[in-house]
Amino acid sequence: MNSPQVLEVIKNLKGRRDYEEKKASKLGFSSLHAYIENKLLKEKEAAKAETIKQSVVKKDMVEEKKPEKKKSCSCC
Repeated sequence: MNSPQVLEVIKNLKGRRDYEEKKASKLGFSSLHAYIENKLLKEKEAAKAETIKQSVVKKDMVEEKKPEKKKSCSCC
């Protein structure tokens, strides 16, 4: 539960620590550690989802082809 990353985030909160503790209790977390751990997990999942979304968009862009122009007259 006390991963080094969570401890590092808590150590760097300084003046915002009281705010984060109140927010954690308001959201129903038992401790600040649990709240920060959940917050980091959500950020990691969001980043993962974003990379997946970008890869899907790149595939769609590669597969698109421009339609051929229709000729308006028979001589061209």
